[in-house]
Amino acid sequence: MSDETTQVKNASGKKSSGGVFASIVAIVVVVLIALYAISSFTSLNILGLNPQATSDNWKAVFLSNGQVYFGKVENERTNPVVLKDIYYLQVTQPLQQVGEGQRPVTAQEPQLSLVKLGNELHGPEDQMRINKDHILFVEDLKGDSRVVEAINNYIASQETDS
Repeated sequence: MSDETTQVKNASGKKSSGGVFASIVAIVVVVLIALYAISSFTSLNILGLNPQATSDNWKAVFLSNGQVYFGKVENERTNPVVLKDIYYLQVTQPLQQVGEGQRPVTAQEPQLSLVKLGNELHGPEDQMRINKDHILFVEDLKGDSRVVEAINNYIASQETDS
C-alpha cells in the first residue's frame, strides 16, 4: 500500500512517479528565477537581459553638472556607466557687429548644434565612463525625436563621405 501512495497511475494503467517530476519542475523554476535575478540586478548578465545597445537604442544621460550626453548606454546598472556613440548639444551665440555709438541687439536667439564627441581639441575617444553618482537620470529617446533625426542625418552624411 505504501507503493500506491507515492506513485500515481496514468491513463494507460502504468505507474509513474509524480513526486519526482514535481521536484524536478520546482528545481528548474528556482534555478530560472535565480538566473533571472542575477541577470537583472548584477552586471553578470547571464541570460542576456541587458544586451549592448542596438542602433536604435539612443538615450539621453543627464548629469549633475548640467551637461546632457546622447548615446548608447551599455549597462545602466554598472558603475561606472559606459556611454558610447556620444553626441552633445553646443550652444553658440551669433556674432554681432556693433558700430560706434550703437548698442548690441540681444534679441537674437542662441543657436543649438549637435556635436559628435571625438572632434574636440584634446581628441577624446568616442566612449565615456561616467560615475553613476553623477547621473541624475537616463531617458530613452524616441525614434522620431529631433536629436535622433540629427544623429541619423550625421551618420548618413559620414557614410556618403566614405
